[in-house]
Amino acid sequence: MAAAAATICSTDPVTGRRPFWTGTPEIYFSKAIDNSRLVKVEDPRRNREMKQFGTALACLFLLVFTYAWQHFKAIEYGYQIESAKRELSDRTEMNHALRLEDASLRDPERIDLLARRMGLVPPEPGQVIRMDAASSDGQGPVMASAIPVTVIPGQ
Repeated sequence: MAAAAATICSTDPVTGRRPFWTGTPEIYFSKAIDNSRLVKVEDPRRNREMKQFGTALACLFLLVFTYAWQHFKAIEYGYQIESAKRELSDRTEMNHALRLEDASLRDPERIDLLARRMGLVPPEPGQVIRMDAASSDGQGPVMASAIPVTVIPGQ
């Protein structure tokens, strides 16, 4: 009790003031406890309960993990689908633009105008051979051959 009274009346060494109220003094007694002779007895029921709890917790974790994995994969696939749709749209627009350009470049009036500017004249009858028509003579496809050709000068 004297030690408790000494702590109540002591002053703070830093500030030199005595505290107004320090509260109820606490006294601790230490007691050495020796548990070295105790032997832990395993409870089989408790072990079984812990195994069941661990198994249930593992199953729950697997279910949550599987759900999260599927959810994030669905989001990823959604982004991939949107990217593919955007790419398809871009390529469709490019295809449309190229078809329009092709149609404008194949315009016969434009080709005729360019040809006249270069000094070309319309072809004479019999001078044009159409290559796009299927062989009109009825012989069918013709294979190329490596027969030497002689050129007679002056003809």
